[in-house]
Amino acid sequence: MNQPTTRRVVLGLMAAALALGGTGAWAQAWPTKPITIIVPYPAGGGTDTVARVLADKMAPKLGKTIIVDNKGGAAGILGTDAVAKAAPDGHTLVLSITPSLLINQFLFKKLPYNPQKDLAMVSQIADAPLVLVVRSEVPAKNLDELKRYIAANKGKLAYGSWGIGSAPHLFGS
Repeated sequence: MNQPTTRRVVLGLMAAALALGGTGAWAQAWPTKPITIIVPYPAGGGTDTVARVLADKMAPKLGKTIIVDNKGGAAGILGTDAVAKAAPDGHTLVLSITPSLLINQFLFKKLPYNPQKDLAMVSQIADAPLVLVVRSEVPAKNLDELKRYIAANKGKLAYGSWGIGSAPHLFGS
């Protein structure tokens, strides 16, 4: 099923063209070779799934192979760095979430890339709301009640997140 061209798609393509070098990129055909989408997280997660669905939809429209390459590790830094160091020709993209692209610069003293200088945002693809859940035995029905319960039980509770620097980790700290 073909999706209609939306304002977001047009703006994203315009941003990509500017990221490729402004007016000089307009005269060049793109893509000229396979495209790689690097996901800076392990395969099988939500970001990986979105990248694969996107690649499946984009490849026939662009007439080029699109490879999804998972480079997980170091809170998304390894994969994001691979894109930052790739040739700036628009053929290597990163599909990531906020921590790798925004928050890591505040969590780590030294990143191997500068998100403002080495990367250019093309488009926001999805929103992923987080849900806070507790065991049914916890006597809290809303966030205020949970805060009071946590304060009354310091050192007795635990929570789970998918890694250091992730949104759930930061929200739970």
